Amino acid sequence: MTAPQVEATATAAHEADEADVVLRLDDLVVEFPAGGGRTVHAVSGISLDVHRGETLGLVGESGCGKSTTGRAIMQLPRPTRGSVLFEGRDLATLSAEELRQLRPKLQMIFQDPISSLNPRRRIPDIVGDPLVVWGRGSERAKVVPEVLEAVGLDPAQVADRRPHQFSGGQCQRVSIARALVLEPEVLICDEPVSALDVSVQAQILNLLEDMKRRYGLTLVFIAHDLGVVRNISDRVAVMYLGKICEVGETEALFDNPVHPYTRLLVSSIPSMETAGVPAEVGTGEMPSPVNPPSGCRFRTRCPLATERCAAEEPKMREVAPRRFTACHYPILDGLEADTVVPEAG
Repeated sequence: MTAPQVEATATAAHEADEADVVLRLDDLVVEFPAGGGRTVHAVSGISLDVHRGETLGLVGESGCGKSTTGRAIMQLPRPTRGSVLFEGRDLATLSAEELRQLRPKLQMIFQDPISSLNPRRRIPDIVGDPLVVWGRGSERAKVVPEVLEAVGLDPAQVADRRPHQFSGGQCQRVSIARALVLEPEVLICDEPVSALDVSVQAQILNLLEDMKRRYGLTLVFIAHDLGVVRNISDRVAVMYLGKICEVGETEALFDNPVHPYTRLLVSSIPSMETAGVPAEVGTGEMPSPVNPPSGCRFRTRCPLATERCAAEEPKMREVAPRRFTACHYPILDGLEADTVVPEAG
């Protein structure tokens, strides 16, 4: 396949995808004051599309900005700059009441399943409160038991119980039920299994997959565990120090990572084949989000970095159909030669 043919195919796929975009982040920036006139650059100009019905995994090391991105989507708080478009409407420009009207369609599951639930409320009240808030209190008797059963909880057994009487996995099921009771279209999952035992993690992941099919959900799944992300995601976006460095379909990205940082992450996944084999390591120290490096933020740890990486920030570009990376020197030797899109200019 020639380069023009690859470009034409990518363009056609892009146009088809455009109609299916339910959530779009455009040049999203989130910054926080750090005292002494300093600023934490938590999220620095990221752009992402989320397609209806997919699970997009957002992965990276702790402190890379992935949870901040999830909260920025929910406008908790509103981003410093940039836009979050949900079904074409920019959430960042809506009034408080306009944003409130959209909230039922966009829900979030938080990282700590116990602290995210009101310890004084009974489980049916926690799950049913969103219906009351939206003037649908008369539906609680019917809807709450249905949703509790859907997430694997017996309505009769939880009727008079409170969060502290449940395990972390059970509390996460309650959190999922609360998020689903208003029948949202998009569910932001912020590290929903990181606080759980491995066996319980599998149960919750299977539950999320079941709920996705049952309710027609679109998921943004935030995690640092690459094994979990690989199992649940259709596409993966990799973050490093507030920037997106690679986006691609899950298996393609894990089989042939093209960004040096993604390759570093993937090499760290333990498996029977890699047992006893040292993972690839980046050089240098992890920079601070208060004072990120110029140019490519990964350059201080990257074995491929040159002076160009310090002077010029790499732009996100398509290196193969549906494969995008922000790197001056992407690792393309694992891709089929006739699918590689040459760099413009």
